[in-house]
Amino acid sequence: MNILISGAGVAGLALALNLGIRGHQVTVVEYASHLRVNGSPIDIRGDAISITGEMGLLTQILQQRVHMTERLVWVNSDGAVVGRSPAQEFSDSGDDIEIAREDLTRILFDALPHGVTIRFQDSIDALTGDGDGVDVRFASGSRERFGLVLGADGLHSAVRRLTFGPERDYLRHLGLYVALFDLPGEGQPGGPSPSYNFPGHLATIGRYRDKALGCFIFRSGLIDYDYHDLDAGKKILASEYTSHDSWKVPELLDAALADSELYFDSVSQIHMPAWHKGRIALVGDAAHCATLLSGRGTSLALTGAYFLAEELTRSDGDHTTAFQRYEARQRPYVTFAQDSANYGRDVLVPATWEAITERNQSFQ
Repeated sequence: MNILISGAGVAGLALALNLGIRGHQVTVVEYASHLRVNGSPIDIRGDAISITGEMGLLTQILQQRVHMTERLVWVNSDGAVVGRSPAQEFSDSGDDIEIAREDLTRILFDALPHGVTIRFQDSIDALTGDGDGVDVRFASGSRERFGLVLGADGLHSAVRRLTFGPERDYLRHLGLYVALFDLPGEGQPGGPSPSYNFPGHLATIGRYRDKALGCFIFRSGLIDYDYHDLDAGKKILASEYTSHDSWKVPELLDAALADSELYFDSVSQIHMPAWHKGRIALVGDAAHCATLLSGRGTSLALTGAYFLAEELTRSDGDHTTAFQRYEARQRPYVTFAQDSANYGRDVLVPATWEAITERNQSFQ
């Protein structure tokens, strides 16, 4: 079958791999000019681990394992350690795997079979489906027809908007915003990952291998701005952190504002009653974003991509049956992941000084 995937993140690449090795002709369209590898290390948990084994990738993934979260410590304004976060607070089991996003992306990309094509710097502008296929108009102006269109294009999915309606109909904001950025010069192999809080705000340095990244998370209602506008995001970030000069906050803010590939977005989930309509379906964050607070977004992307490809094979190309079976298998994982997110908010970003002190004492 001729299949179009929107998005070349973990979900999109895993879909392309699982579909390609099953003999489908796959095209991946990606808005960016390159593979998106920036961001914090990510976790592979639970059944997603065995699925990477079925995909033939587990050995490579284990070779690239990192331990950033295990080294997380809470510090006060002077940088003194006041709490140590046990790994089990962020883990399903001792077998969970933490890996740099760039490493997992490269492993998936390198495993893509012949017959998978990736088109960078393009996106979907319009979708028109009928019983036999989907006509697609691209931002580049070209038009093509595909047997299936699969949206793996993240929280702000264009495929979801074009097929199911406005994002606001499905978005559930969790009251936080997050920024991720590079920290050149802060790498310390084997060093700690210190995190500092003031009420409603987190500032942290995450270290793995010889690399380091910075992270800000702060509490806020949903802000009305264009998420495509990086300068607007930087202004919002600056307004939250400029007035606080304790610990390393000023240096971290300078690094964030200087990063041309700063990631800044709301911490929001996507809740949908169904992830398919006709010959169009959603996978990963586009269908059911659980947020970084759950620590399970990557695992959901891997299980969803595998289940969908497997069900298309089992149903002998009957996409309606395949989509229904995929949703039935994936839904329990999504419910668990989304329900787990609220606990993480109060641990990472306590709302008051009293709550910060209580959290630190519980982790001593």
